[in-house]
Amino acid sequence: MNQPTLGNSTSSVLGRRLGGELIKLRAAAGLTQGHAAKALTSSITKITKMERGWVPMRDPDIRALCELYGVRDPGTVGGLLELAKVDRERRKAKGWWDDYAIHGVMQEYIALESAATAIKAWQPAFIPGLLQTPEYVRALRESPAAEVTKGPEPDEEFIAARLARRRRLSDDPPLSLRVVIYEAVLRNFPGGTATAGGQLEELTKIADLASVDLRIFPFSAGTHPGLVGSFNIISFAAPGAMDVVYVEAPFAERWVEGGEAAAAYDELFEKIAERSLDERESMSFLHKLRKEL
Repeated sequence: MNQPTLGNSTSSVLGRRLGGELIKLRAAAGLTQGHAAKALTSSITKITKMERGWVPMRDPDIRALCELYGVRDPGTVGGLLELAKVDRERRKAKGWWDDYAIHGVMQEYIALESAATAIKAWQPAFIPGLLQTPEYVRALRESPAAEVTKGPEPDEEFIAARLARRRRLSDDPPLSLRVVIYEAVLRNFPGGTATAGGQLEELTKIADLASVDLRIFPFSAGTHPGLVGSFNIISFAAPGAMDVVYVEAPFAERWVEGGEAAAAYDELFEKIAERSLDERESMSFLHKLRKEL
């Protein structure tokens, strides 16, 4: 899934998220794109590009549109301005990921991960990418799962890029990471026991980090809607303020950029977390699995 383009413009995930919020505010005010264009002394074409996330947005334009739409809540206006700022920085930045052969939607995901302040991840099939050891990655890319998950990147370059992502966990400030892993993931390692020991040890180390909340969803907790696929909720400010969700499934990935849709995923994550083992129980579970190897 490549980023859609229009001329020299690129539609970004954050740009579409921001545009969607502005469309919702405009509709609530009962106004048209023509009203917005008049307020900015611009064309309807420009408003269309802004609302579809094709172009970066200026702070004065956002403030003017909020004024037009009757939005005066400082939290709402501030959230839109912060989202626009992150989007502008994301568009012009050359990140470490540009030095690696990362393709498609994963390039956009890594860029957003690098800009995020917090991530919530639910994973019913594999160890989350941020937490994988090199041995786990190699075994996974050699397994039947690679038929639908493996990209064109050379293995060693892919592994190096994956390990570089781990820097977010030790940044100042670090990325706030909440992860829930299904028990099946921890009992079905690609490569078997050869990868299991090192990966379980790595998980226990990462779980000790103050910025990481790692939990296990055990078989005993039963079934729930989250078992149909994994998703990551990416936040850039206060929880829920500017979330986007990355949803992954065989042969397809998609972004959920709408406020209500993203909120539904957040609600699902919290329900999964509530039924999971707590942090202490999850750590004990990991230690027990290591001893069983």
